[in-house]
Amino acid sequence: MRPRAWVLLLAALFALMQLATVEGRDTPDSKNYVSYALSLTGADEREAAAATIDHYCAGRAAMAHRAQLVDVVRFHAPDPAPRVLEECREQEWRQVEARLAAGDTGGRTVPFMPERFMRIFEVRPGYPLVLAPFVALLGVTWGVWTAGVLITCAGGVLAYLVLRTLAAPVPLALTGMALYLVLPCGTTAMRPMTEGLMLALTLAALWGCSLVLGGTRPRAGLALVGGALFALFTVKHSQALFLGACLAAAGVAVAVRRRWRGTPAGRGPVALAAVGCAGVLGTVLVSRLLDYPSVSESVQDLLTDHFARPDRERPWAEFFQLQGNFWMEWARRQLWEPLFLAALAAGALGARRRPAFGVFLAAAACTGILNQAGHPDINIWGDRLITLAWLLPVLGVPLLLEPVLRRAVVPAQGAPVEPVG
Repeated sequence: MRPRAWVLLLAALFALMQLATVEGRDTPDSKNYVSYALSLTGADEREAAAATIDHYCAGRAAMAHRAQLVDVVRFHAPDPAPRVLEECREQEWRQVEARLAAGDTGGRTVPFMPERFMRIFEVRPGYPLVLAPFVALLGVTWGVWTAGVLITCAGGVLAYLVLRTLAAPVPLALTGMALYLVLPCGTTAMRPMTEGLMLALTLAALWGCSLVLGGTRPRAGLALVGGALFALFTVKHSQALFLGACLAAAGVAVAVRRRWRGTPAGRGPVALAAVGCAGVLGTVLVSRLLDYPSVSESVQDLLTDHFARPDRERPWAEFFQLQGNFWMEWARRQLWEPLFLAALAAGALGARRRPAFGVFLAAAACTGILNQAGHPDINIWGDRLITLAWLLPVLGVPLLLEPVLRRAVVPAQGAPVEPVG
């Protein structure tokens, strides 16, 4: 089979597996993105609210049904799904009706939460724009599922392309794609949230970095990095800020290291650092120009349980105290189940086989740490905020296996001769 056929086969197998869970992937924030997408299709506020609530509550009912089937005490009891569906609809409509009656009808999203909280989602049109055509054509349930499959598979394909650009043999590039799909990257990307697009766009930026560092298509690579940062701004502007800053730091680090060793810094790392700096500057300026919610507003949102309580008088002191508590507990849990730490270590060892690119890969993975640090909540759904850090093992582990494969078999035909340094 040709490499393209293997890529399509992996994507098809992943899609088939996702049919096991069509409903029940939503988080509470998913309602905001789905209602935003519905408004983009032309639905009015009540139509968007009805479709979103029906979808969200159907997912809650499906989860209750599956949980009851395996409950060792209540598995023979009546199906709780109808009751859960009705209670969920009543609760959601009660909150929405109250806010609509109060005149909270100014945004694209249905007012499921206070206006200050909904403002955070109003400035993230990227994911709803991608979701809208699928919802319009297939309905909410299958539209959300199909969009999730395509976004996740796109991330897997991008992982494959990055590794091929790095001169990895086809089997190892396919391994990277498979790792992306089976590790938490794939699970998180399938949720109706922004993380799937964030992962895919970060991989697109890394693909651009590999093109620049390899010297094959530097202009296309820089354009790809810049385009990924721009798209990230529409998806979640804080992520564009983090990625731009980390790429800029990586470019400077590579250039300084080369100078330290007495070799030319090269145009690639410097150009990537410049694009990263431009991304940071553009994100800060445009977000202020458009009056996006500030960092202080995000901290208040965290500490007041989404503005359900009065604003904190000393938010930053409390925030940094919470940071210390969070990372101590996070480290304790990671040492208890060290799979994530082991995967990061293996990925870092593999990344060293492409030293220059490895610095950029580590920088992109650090955006997951920064994203989690901005929301030090130990109960966030499925550790989704730190998921970007899994890109380090997704791309690093196949590179770590490269010597084993090259000793065992002939290198894949068509692979570039010179690896990206």
